[in-house]
Amino acid sequence: MVSRMKSEIFDELFVLELANNHWGDLHRGLQIIRTYADIVKKHQVKAAIKLQFRNTDTFIHKDYKGRTDIRYVHRTEARVLSKKAYRQLVETIRSYGIITMSTPFDEESVDFCEELNLDIIKIASFDLNDWALVYKILEKKRPTIVSVAGANIRDIDRIVNLFNNANIPLAINQCVSIYPSEPEDMDLNQITLLVNRYPDNVIGLSSHEYQDHSISLALAYGMGARTFERHIDIPHTTNMSVYNMQPQQCETWFKTFVTIKKMCKGSTTTIRTPPVKEIKYINEHVRGIYAKRDLVCGDKINGDNFYLAVPICRGQLSCREIMDGGNVIKKICQDRPLMIEDVDAEYVKESEFIMKVRERGVI
Repeated sequence: MVSRMKSEIFDELFVLELANNHWGDLHRGLQIIRTYADIVKKHQVKAAIKLQFRNTDTFIHKDYKGRTDIRYVHRTEARVLSKKAYRQLVETIRSYGIITMSTPFDEESVDFCEELNLDIIKIASFDLNDWALVYKILEKKRPTIVSVAGANIRDIDRIVNLFNNANIPLAINQCVSIYPSEPEDMDLNQITLLVNRYPDNVIGLSSHEYQDHSISLALAYGMGARTFERHIDIPHTTNMSVYNMQPQQCETWFKTFVTIKKMCKGSTTTIRTPPVKEIKYINEHVRGIYAKRDLVCGDKINGDNFYLAVPICRGQLSCREIMDGGNVIKKICQDRPLMIEDVDAEYVKESEFIMKVRERGVI
């Protein structure tokens, strides 16, 4: 039996994906980090800022270097940073007490993650079954998150088993690789599938939506997701990708999470203990037991001798007890309440029950 692989580092973790939004400009990258570090501190959430690493010397085939007509090649080359610059970004992230993280896209970049002693490694959806890369990451034995956009269940099972059998914490993110994603693209019910299929792993949501940042978070949390990932950016005047979260949207995201936590507090395995104000409100609506006629000692407590009505008095028996039977032990006038001291029955001898009856009631 595989040991439980859930790791605290993933629980209620927000992953802020810086990606290539530094534009190959160290100053801009630092500005993004500082902007979001302040928001993280303000809202006291657990967060990671995630970079992306590629060794462009080997990642792009030599015959295709410099090709501006191939979008991925052009974007990668235009946004490259030096190792020294990446080190400075990581040091800055760490200085704010934020978790360090990166998506490496080649084996050399995995080694760079290790060199920088990053807290978490991310496997992108399109690399989930790049087994050379996956096995390289597995060697590092670092907590890992994998997104599963476009994956088949066989490949997800395989990567989960690899990490679980190696005792390496793995979180699994529901994700769709549509940029930006419309609401109908999200397929959030897949979270339930992942939660049920992989109970030993933290399940999360990595999304690229651009409309509402609160609904998906609330739904995902309610379905059991516990780590959440979004791309981040700061305002600029040209070529703004709508799926990149802006600082004000991140504020809304975190505020929503605080509200969600309040709404979802409590146990999932035991019935809740209602607060006093709730019990008081409920008790105000309970019908009390009243005598239908003048009664004498020995009369039965049943529907022939009593009726139910509101309000209920403190110490009066109610609709909740009438079926328990028992006898009246003294005279009770018509339309008067049946009090706990008027009854001879086993249930009125329990101290906890007596206290509850004496405390409830409107008058």
